[in-house]
Amino acid sequence: CKMLHNRFAGDALDKVQKLYDAGITMNGQIVLCKGINDGEELDESIRKLSAYAPVIQSVSVVPAGLTKFRKGLYPLGLFNKEDACQVLDQIHGWQQKMMEKFGIHFIHASDEWYILAGLELPEEERYDGYLQLENGVGMLRLLDTEVRLAVEKRTGDDKPRSITVATGKLAAPYIEKCLERISTKYPNLEYEVITIRNNFFGEKITVSGLITGTDLR
Repeated sequence: CKMLHNRFAGDALDKVQKLYDAGITMNGQIVLCKGINDGEELDESIRKLSAYAPVIQSVSVVPAGLTKFRKGLYPLGLFNKEDACQVLDQIHGWQQKMMEKFGIHFIHASDEWYILAGLELPEEERYDGYLQLENGVGMLRLLDTEVRLAVEKRTGDDKPRSITVATGKLAAPYIEKCLERISTKYPNLEYEVITIRNNFFGEKITVSGLITGTDLR
């Protein structure tokens, strides 16, 4: 209520309860704000939402995106590597509990947390069929899988090719790895990955989906 200057902002679970009572399948998202709803508050949020499983079939945890347009907004800080490791420890603990109880992982961390923590992305089966793909959960794992399978099916050739890929800072290293894998079947492939700096929203925004046409051009 304080962050949004909205006295009704704390009623989210009441709305979830109505949907749950009606048997409507849901997928949720927790936008994590440093020092606000992380730590013990994150555990409490997951605990409350897990009571609605499996009608709520998945919940993603994503870090709040901080643009340069923050005048008059609630002050927020950026998560660091240590924070990301803590968030992932919490999520992995809850995943184990939910698997034992419902046979689903239920709570999922967006790809940013693993990149920030410097950890490997989870195996494909831990995404429960990519229920939260549009929220950036498992997008890089799926890309890696699709590229690997596509390359395995091809015989390849020696034809010279040149490819340029523009992407955000977050995905750039993974796009580079994909092109390296493709070049094993196409040895004369010349490629370049161009990392687009987000001048429009600010350099703290590193996801590809928020690159504007102006910055891309």
